[in-house]
Amino acid sequence: MTGSAGQGRLRLGVNIDHVATVRNARGTDYPDPVRAARLAEEAGADGITAHLREDRRHISDSDIERLMDSLTLPLNFEMAATAEMQAIALRHRPHAVCIVPERREERTTEGGLEVAREENRLAHFIAPLAEAGCRVSIFIAADPAQIEAAARIGAAVVELHTGAYCDYHLEGRLAERDAELARLRDMSAFAHALGLEVHAGHGLTYDTVAPVAALPEVMELNIGHFLVGEAIFRGLGPAIGEMRRIMDEARVA
Repeated sequence: MTGSAGQGRLRLGVNIDHVATVRNARGTDYPDPVRAARLAEEAGADGITAHLREDRRHISDSDIERLMDSLTLPLNFEMAATAEMQAIALRHRPHAVCIVPERREERTTEGGLEVAREENRLAHFIAPLAEAGCRVSIFIAADPAQIEAAARIGAAVVELHTGAYCDYHLEGRLAERDAELARLRDMSAFAHALGLEVHAGHGLTYDTVAPVAALPEVMELNIGHFLVGEAIFRGLGPAIGEMRRIMDEARVA
């Protein structure tokens, strides 16, 4: 699932974490994130993302097991850089692992992983995952020092954090939004030049996705919370289909 800049279909990874959030609010088996994954595939998703957090606030260990058993799409397993998560990933050997920062008190992932200051530890951490055949991705800010560090430790992919860009748009801070988009554009090209595959995600909506989808070096977008929320109003399949349409049109344009 690699490609050169500007070539091939822009992939959409659908994050199903918050289907599990709704399920866990009532302590029942419904709604089922595995069913959501199947619906996402039917609607045009290219992969499924699930984040197994240390506190298991949404996705559970059994969800990962069932996804691995039933998915035909690639699974992108988001995880913190802990021994527990490494062992789980090595047991299941998903198509991809994305290393993300994680703090118990945060509502969602608030920023990119600090790679430059933990280069040696992370290099040793991801080596067994790559040897097991997992595509290793690092979720980072659009910052040259972090991108260079990700390349040095042997990551195959960087996923650039689009949260600041989306927040600025939502708050009407348009000059800052445009500056952040320019940073994403420049850092996508920089990462690609270093031989890294470039993904992007966090906070993307129908209103913000097109400019990111248009970046030629970006090969995959991972989107979850917005799609699960929009599914309340229009259904999961149509919500994903509309995102797919906007992404494809932006890419062609």
